[in-house]
Amino acid sequence: MPSHYLQIFTQRNAALLLVLGFASGLPLALTSGTLQAWMAVENVDIKTIGFFSLVGQAYVFKFLWSPLMDRYTPPFLGRRRGWLLVTQLLLIVGIALMGFMQPSRDLTLLASLAVLIAFCSASQDIVFDAWKTDILAPEERGSGAAISVLGYRLAMLVSGGLALWLADRYVGWQAIWWVMAAMMVPAVLATLMAKEPVDAVVQPRTLEEAVIAPLKDFFTRNNAWLILSLIVLYKLGDAFAASLTTIFLIRGVGFDAGDVGLVNKTLGLLATIVGALYGGMLMQRLSLYRALMLFGILQGASNIAYWLLSVTDKHLYSMAAAVFVENLCGGMGTAAFVALLMTLCNKSFSATQFALLSALSAVGRVYVGPVAGWFVESWGWPTFYAFSVVAALPGLVLLAGCKTTLERAQSGAEFSVRSRFTSGYRWALRTLKTGALLVAIGLILLAVRATGLLDTGSAITLLLQSGTMLAVAGIVCGSLLDFMAMRKSHLS
Repeated sequence: MPSHYLQIFTQRNAALLLVLGFASGLPLALTSGTLQAWMAVENVDIKTIGFFSLVGQAYVFKFLWSPLMDRYTPPFLGRRRGWLLVTQLLLIVGIALMGFMQPSRDLTLLASLAVLIAFCSASQDIVFDAWKTDILAPEERGSGAAISVLGYRLAMLVSGGLALWLADRYVGWQAIWWVMAAMMVPAVLATLMAKEPVDAVVQPRTLEEAVIAPLKDFFTRNNAWLILSLIVLYKLGDAFAASLTTIFLIRGVGFDAGDVGLVNKTLGLLATIVGALYGGMLMQRLSLYRALMLFGILQGASNIAYWLLSVTDKHLYSMAAAVFVENLCGGMGTAAFVALLMTLCNKSFSATQFALLSALSAVGRVYVGPVAGWFVESWGWPTFYAFSVVAALPGLVLLAGCKTTLERAQSGAEFSVRSRFTSGYRWALRTLKTGALLVAIGLILLAVRATGLLDTGSAITLLLQSGTMLAVAGIVCGSLLDFMAMRKSHLS
């Protein structure tokens, strides 16, 4: 391999990104699969275990408190490293305390600690993403994203599969939490060794400014709505293919669950890591736009492997090849996509903007599941995976439309401010805000209903559906206005 590709591992912040990425991924599996497995072993009823899955909502709504981390600075280590240290110390304490609990005896305390860990973990993600955005130069963002993805995925493997194996075979369930807490200590050392971003940026002076300014800064940019649509749609084809992979391999093709678990989880994880690293290496030679386009095409084309699997005879090697190719290309796309999010952030409030943009990027992944299930039921697996290739095309078309904007952003130039269709953009933004508010209310009512305190009936479905439709309508209208403005600019 040419030596310039290996520079990804020798850049100044590579070790820190790896360790902090590991710390970012470690708590996620602990508060989801590992905690659920512990409760299952302790014979906690399935309804209670299902309720604990709501703990993960902290990762979805982390943008709600991200302005606090842009506005306020701890009295030590600076705005980014100070918050990193606070969240990491709280995570170590919270994870260690889990080891003193028993699900059969301390369920309420266990739930409280799980919420605390998820909240601190989501907060750590906010600040880590902001630190990456602030500290990495434009040419380092692709490789930096790849290294942090490597650390994140390794942590999920450790706190998921490895933690279960150690708890079952060697140390027991309570001690495994102390082992995981000890694995957070290197992150504290990395935070102390890291450098605080030194660029002179204008920090929000009030909390109101920290909330409003990031939105105003983003939505007054030229082509902002096209970029927003790009964020939602870029990995849509990948999300379609991944949404029902396990069910497809077991029910659709007929593989054993054990073989699927071994290949899809282990080989798939390895392929994602290799893809992210290789994508980061290539991005040292490619512009952001060219990397996004190349990796986006590969993401869409890789879904053909699952289509071939659906129309050919069952064979373990063909499954392994399909899983490896799809996850490899998906990992490459992830590295470029994270670099895109960093490029779009203003360093004055990178915590808030990155949290908002990453939440929007999850929309396709979250809401594609019900549509995918209906599609398979109506049309079958071959048509579904053929459609997943087609679903990747809108994101590539939007990417082509945003070429000039992305090249300008990567060069370090200021985003140009738009001047046309002011009233139309205002209504598009209002529609998006209203839709987001309705979805948020629906999710809150869903959490309340899960507690059994209130029966909300069909109101939740109505709120979620109407909110989603309004949000999509706002994004579509804004994107059309961007297209019209761009066309007028070319004509003039």
